[in-house]
Amino acid sequence: MELIAWIIVGGIAGWIASMLMKTDAQMGWLTNVIVGMIGSVIGGAIVIFLNTGTLTLSTVFNNFNLVSLLVSILGAVVFLWIIKLLRR
Repeated sequence: MELIAWIIVGGIAGWIASMLMKTDAQMGWLTNVIVGMIGSVIGGAIVIFLNTGTLTLSTVFNNFNLVSLLVSILGAVVFLWIIKLLRR
């Protein structure tokens, strides 16, 4: 069941991030899911690096809530930004 949730959250996060970074026309649904899932990992790493004290990795990944979606979107935007930077 967690894998299905990861796929759904990844798809939503990847889609929103691709719209924010204006790469939506180049990406299909599968790419959105992959970008969102990688973004979840990157966003989780950013949260751990910043060490807010109230948010742990288990909170971000084990519970689906608005915070986990926002962290995934943040990570996906960072991931797409890096990809755009490397393509230039």
